Amino acid sequence: MLGIFLGLAVLMLLAYRGWSIIWVAPISAGVVALTGGLDLLDAYKDTYMGGFVGFAKSWFPVFMLGAIFGKLMEDTGMAKSVAVALTKLIGTKRAILGVLASAAVLTYGGVSLFVVVFAVYPLALSLFREANISRRLIPATVALGAFTFTMTALPGTPQIQNLIPMDYFHTDAMAAPAMGLIAAIIMSVGGYFYLRYREKQLTNEGQTFTEPKDDKIVDMEGDTPHYLLSLLPLLTVLVTLNVLKWDVITALIAGIALIMILNIAKVKGFVTAINKGAGGSVTAIINTSAAVGFGTVVREVPGFERLTALLMGIKGNPLISEAIAVNVLAGATGSASGGMGIALEALGSKYYDIAMQSGISPEAFHRIASLSSGGLDALPHNGAVLTLLAITGMTHKDSYRDIFVVAVLIPVIAVAFVIILASLGLF
Repeated sequence: MLGIFLGLAVLMLLAYRGWSIIWVAPISAGVVALTGGLDLLDAYKDTYMGGFVGFAKSWFPVFMLGAIFGKLMEDTGMAKSVAVALTKLIGTKRAILGVLASAAVLTYGGVSLFVVVFAVYPLALSLFREANISRRLIPATVALGAFTFTMTALPGTPQIQNLIPMDYFHTDAMAAPAMGLIAAIIMSVGGYFYLRYREKQLTNEGQTFTEPKDDKIVDMEGDTPHYLLSLLPLLTVLVTLNVLKWDVITALIAGIALIMILNIAKVKGFVTAINKGAGGSVTAIINTSAAVGFGTVVREVPGFERLTALLMGIKGNPLISEAIAVNVLAGATGSASGGMGIALEALGSKYYDIAMQSGISPEAFHRIASLSSGGLDALPHNGAVLTLLAITGMTHKDSYRDIFVVAVLIPVIAVAFVIILASLGLF
């Protein structure tokens, strides 16, 4: 079992230093295999690559279509159209709420997190300028809308962090709606009031809006599709996935087709957008598959049985051990989907058996796995956090404190709260 922790430590250390998990994961898996008595070459060629390829085979279409959907929303101006319309509705005086709502609607509609960051940032810059709010809060505001409750908590969200548990627990995207809604309220309301508190605190300290080096101003009257038309692809994905119960691949294809039909005049740009979306999805699926491959090797070493017994031996509701396992592994990998992939690849069948024997619904295990993936994943080495800071021109010193509160601390509190309610038999 010591070898498992040593492999995790190597994975976490190298990921934190910014090294790609694509090659860090097999090295870490090698540490686990070597200390666990497995043949190193067989562990890599058969065990590790078996887990890697198995995950890629199951999920690559979803990653690719999701990325294409998001890129088409961005390039056609539909993402901007929705964001601008929400901002006008909410008002420029409520800049934080406007940016938060824009990021949340796009994420819940199926637009990938990275695309949301690019789409919302220029709008956030204009709104924060208008409201004279420090730019230090832009990363945390976007993170709250895109990296938390819409990614893991809201029932039916088409984000991958809500879809991966379906295979392990035989559930659908609407699993445990009450648990998800309560967690979403805690994250969204708690995060919003924290950001308003920080806005007042920074303003009182004399920290207000300062111009960035690259002055990006959004044309609020620019040439974009009408916001009602722009909402249709988002609604199409949500309705076909959750109401009509279509497969997520079919739901995403329907959304993509509708974007192209509604923007037929921009047909010349479709190939470029699709190419970029498809290309970007390759890195994402390989990163997550690499993490899952690591989990597959962990499952094969003798120490895994002891680790399983240790986790399963945590007193109280078994949802607690699942939350700890997913959170720790998401933190170690710096990836919500990667950490959850490792945990469920190694322990998913165990938790499903417990669900069948204990009377706790598989839907509850699904929702806790999803919620827990969105806690410690947002530690400083997380790829989405690094991208967000780079795009907004902020540093960890400038903005990570606030990102930590809204994307790590409050989500962990939300998971703990819903587990307590589940333990009291309220679900």
